[in-house]
Amino acid sequence: KKPETSDVTVSITSPANGDTVSGSAVHITLDATGIEIAPAADARPETAHHHLYLDVDFPEVESSIPMGVAGVVHLGQAQKEYHWENVTPGPHRIIAVLADPGHIPLPPWVTDTVNFVVVAPPPSDSTTKK
Repeated sequence: KKPETSDVTVSITSPANGDTVSGSAVHITLDATGIEIAPAADARPETAHHHLYLDVDFPEVESSIPMGVAGVVHLGQAQKEYHWENVTPGPHRIIAVLADPGHIPLPPWVTDTVNFVVVAPPPSDSTTKK
């Protein structure tokens, strides 16, 4: 039996919408309610795991989330955070999607979206003091 997902939520707890992140690494933390976050390999019913889309649209189709695609990350070990390296300066969007052990997004879609900006870190050269 499929869980009743109207009570299931996912939220990106960091970065916050509108945040500015300094440097090229973005630390993403996630929260979910109404369902157990479990490793995909457990393949237990009524569990889910997180997926992240960075600057990639979530296709909103009931088919498994692809692996090995740029900008799409599976947190299949039940991780609730992810350290995204080499994010370029500029505006970005993260979409978090909950999916079942077969990587099929939970219907109706359980997603959260955050928009943020990455800025290059200030130069570490101490001679630029004003």
